[in-house]
Amino acid sequence: MYRYSNGQISLSDFQQPMGMRLREDNRWVKKAQSIPWDKIEEKYADLFPSETGNVAKPLQLALGACLIQREYGYSDVETVLQIQENPYLQYFCGYAGYDDSKLPFDASSMVHFRKRLTPEVLAQINEMVIQEAQKTEDSDNQDDNKPDGGGNSGTIIVDATCAPSNIRYPQDVSLLNEARENAEKLLDILHSPTDGKKPRTYRKRARKDYLKYVRCRKHTAKMTRKAIGKQLNYLKRDLAAIDGKLNQEKALNIHQTERLETIRKIYEQQKYMYDNHTHSVENRIVSVSQPFVRPIVRGKVGKPVEFGMKLDISVTDGWTRLEYRSFDAYNEATKLQEMIENFHKREGHYPSRVLADKIYRNRENLSYCKARGIRLSGPALGRPKKGEDRNKAQDYRDECERVEVERKFSLGKRKCGMGLVTAKLEETAAHVVALSILLLNLRKIQCAFLQFLDWLLGLLQSREKRMVIQ
Repeated sequence: MYRYSNGQISLSDFQQPMGMRLREDNRWVKKAQSIPWDKIEEKYADLFPSETGNVAKPLQLALGACLIQREYGYSDVETVLQIQENPYLQYFCGYAGYDDSKLPFDASSMVHFRKRLTPEVLAQINEMVIQEAQKTEDSDNQDDNKPDGGGNSGTIIVDATCAPSNIRYPQDVSLLNEARENAEKLLDILHSPTDGKKPRTYRKRARKDYLKYVRCRKHTAKMTRKAIGKQLNYLKRDLAAIDGKLNQEKALNIHQTERLETIRKIYEQQKYMYDNHTHSVENRIVSVSQPFVRPIVRGKVGKPVEFGMKLDISVTDGWTRLEYRSFDAYNEATKLQEMIENFHKREGHYPSRVLADKIYRNRENLSYCKARGIRLSGPALGRPKKGEDRNKAQDYRDECERVEVERKFSLGKRKCGMGLVTAKLEETAAHVVALSILLLNLRKIQCAFLQFLDWLLGLLQSREKRMVIQ
């Protein structure tokens, strides 16, 4: 069951204690006024079709709490306390007046907020925020951006990056040791005192062998292979003992069953790599607690491999959109045509140029863009032709403008929570990334407002100087 909020009230209607006076130019006040809460409420209410049950928290409180957490990197408990203590944050979250007598909600509700605000819902909210902000722009500028006679117009900048998850750097020995310890805990749960003697697991010896390996400063290939073989044997014995208990009609809950399936998959993958003397396997699991995370090979200096979600974003007129996301490694060049078609659905025409990295310039994308009159930045494929005269000034301008997407990545990772995703579930990790994109656009609106204030202040100061001179 869902109950609509009263919508965003003006700051003058916000009930304040005697002596408190909130500022109109505060950033949280401006952010609250730049978000179309009423339109978003209609989308959010569809998630609660039932007319019975407990009343869900309003969208403005749920989304506002998530945005505050991403902005400052607070924990769930700290986010609730900050909302209770700060009147500006309460105004942003849709309060009718300042109230610090009780907590706005329990900290555990943040988990439900992240699950309900899926990346699809956040993408719709992000598009509403962008459209609302574009309406406030100068109509002359909007007319200039429209194509004449149905031709192409506009620029789209695309690129891909990785949002790393908060996991320990994976090593085969440590991963097998963690899987073995989890298997031993599951065996302890399945065993009862009435079953007689507990199956032997050699857990003390296995722990001793693991510590002997990790405490050695230099690991040779022979030592590593020997340690992996020992942990595989210990894990194989534990899994066999668990199967024996399950055959005796013992049962595990859903969470424990999923953890057991993850352990089995880890054993199969590590056994395959051990027997075949290889270091790669399809859909390799690198974390017991987050089995959906995959290694993303990027080839960057210092970080050739990252572990987390890979995502494609597009930047148009400074507005950022999350185009595609996946925990599995993929070739970002295969998503270019889909991003261009999304641009066509939004604007009603194709862009005049696409600024992208060299990896996007394959034959399929070049022929696709050529057929639609789109210029894809970058040099031609193959060796340069004799006598070919490229426009180096144009290439330099394209490369300078393409840097804007790199700034978005930098800001998103440093200030919007995309640099290290601490969410433990697959759906909540996807929520964090999608919310970071929304926060990037809200920051753009805030910066535009601050620039307008600076311009207005400079204009007033120049007028005062002229009046003094006269």
